[in-house]
Amino acid sequence: MFCFQCQETAKNQGCTIKGVCGKPEDTANLQDLLIHVLKGIAVYGEKLSELGLTDRDTGLFVAKGLFATITNVGWDNDRFIAMIREGLTRRNQLRDFFLAAYREKHGSDFTEPLPDAATWYADDPAAFAEKAKSVGILATANEDVRSLRELLIIGVKGIAAYTDHAAILGYEQDDIYGFIMKALASTTKELAVDEMVALVLQAGEAAVNTMALLDKANTSSYGNPEISEVNIGVRDKPGILISGHDLKDMEELLEQTAGTGVDVYTHGEMLPANYYPAFKKYDHFVGNYGSSWWHQNNEFESFNGPILLTTNCLVPLKKENTYLDRLYTTGVVSYVGATHIPDRKAGGSKDFSALIARAKRCSAPTEIETGTIVGGFAHNQVLALADKVIDAVKSGAVKRFVVMAGCDGRQKSRSYYTEVAEKLPKDTIILTAGCAKYRYNKLNLGDIGGIPRLLDAGQCNDCYSLAVIALKLKEAFGLHDINELPISYDIAWYEQKAVAVLLALLFLGVKGIRLGPTLPAFLSPAVTKVLVERFNIKPIDTVENDIAAMMSGK
Repeated sequence: MFCFQCQETAKNQGCTIKGVCGKPEDTANLQDLLIHVLKGIAVYGEKLSELGLTDRDTGLFVAKGLFATITNVGWDNDRFIAMIREGLTRRNQLRDFFLAAYREKHGSDFTEPLPDAATWYADDPAAFAEKAKSVGILATANEDVRSLRELLIIGVKGIAAYTDHAAILGYEQDDIYGFIMKALASTTKELAVDEMVALVLQAGEAAVNTMALLDKANTSSYGNPEISEVNIGVRDKPGILISGHDLKDMEELLEQTAGTGVDVYTHGEMLPANYYPAFKKYDHFVGNYGSSWWHQNNEFESFNGPILLTTNCLVPLKKENTYLDRLYTTGVVSYVGATHIPDRKAGGSKDFSALIARAKRCSAPTEIETGTIVGGFAHNQVLALADKVIDAVKSGAVKRFVVMAGCDGRQKSRSYYTEVAEKLPKDTIILTAGCAKYRYNKLNLGDIGGIPRLLDAGQCNDCYSLAVIALKLKEAFGLHDINELPISYDIAWYEQKAVAVLLALLFLGVKGIRLGPTLPAFLSPAVTKVLVERFNIKPIDTVENDIAAMMSGK
């Protein structure tokens, strides 16, 4: 195996025996093979786009397949094998569809060379394994080409995840599917460096469009997030803990648990569900339990009731953990031994009755903390306070905004972000989104004239809100360049959704981003040099040095 898609990759070079995340070699190889098959689909998907045609169903399949390969999503080899087999069938069907469409439009057969449509290894597990070894990341020998291809693929994985989130709520765009196909297909071609760099920036544009679509899907379905005080203690009733990102699952779980005597708590990136007005009508939706993804072995254990994983991030159980029979997965998430809740049928809902029945046999959650935390500062809410924010900047009460969005992780070096939050001058405001906030969202940072010093916009995809806020502030101050604003970017990354967010910021023209705890291993020295020269991306330094630099606008 060779995998370097997450921030914790071994020695910041690549995992070659077993993933630091816990991913075994055979699973890593199957993921590589699935991506290889998705590239084959994309070749025909791109050609269909050139004819003005889109197959949304196959586009969504490709998005789900990419999503399944994101760090801490898929752990069940049988699920990957099933997706590979379905992918091979879809690839051949799409090939036939394209050839027929071409013939109908041009009155002649397509004569250019096409990828082999054989399925010779579809029913042979040994051939699966052997094929997987030859199509992985290292199959691209040139380091810089490999770096640009993988930067694109990794960013597209994040785009695919957000595409799936939006599609679940009924929101899809052909241009997004078209770009996913174009990007994957490009990695099968010999392109000039400038062309590959251009595609990476196009991925940033696609990421912005996808996050805008998802924002529309979420807010149209559940209302605009509101400033909310969220309970982090527990009640004396049995509960269900929902983790991940999927708000449709949240809605259906709340509806089905109403009146059952079972409480519902959020965990990790589901915390922002507490900010949406549509969910506040449920009196058994009682708050958030625990913190970010990497604490889940302890927090899932002490919760005592069933846990529902709707998307990433799911980490392997440790030997001492006893909650496997309380662990439920759904959507693209899989784990051997966990109970999987099937997808909803058209027009229907998922069936969460098994979770509810299991919860009723469990004791109430063990309390691990008490109190409340405040969030709900998405773009609609912050822009409602725009006059107050602008006045605070003009008066000098607010000297700077610091965007500390992104991911949390296990490494001790991530204490950097807690220390930055603690030591930033009292005339700064932190804008955050994603699970990075768990490093500082329970600190008492105070406020500036009634404006909290920590504004939590929501999930990682709600980094879109932070971009909207910045663009509106630029407009309000009459500036020509987003980089003229008193905003610094100190971003923590871990997985592939964060890479999509990073590319989105680059597309919007943001420069001078600090990225940590380490720069991505998939960036070769030459590609890093390009990003530094074009966008002034820089690694984090000491807390003191970075605070001083940010406060001086550097």
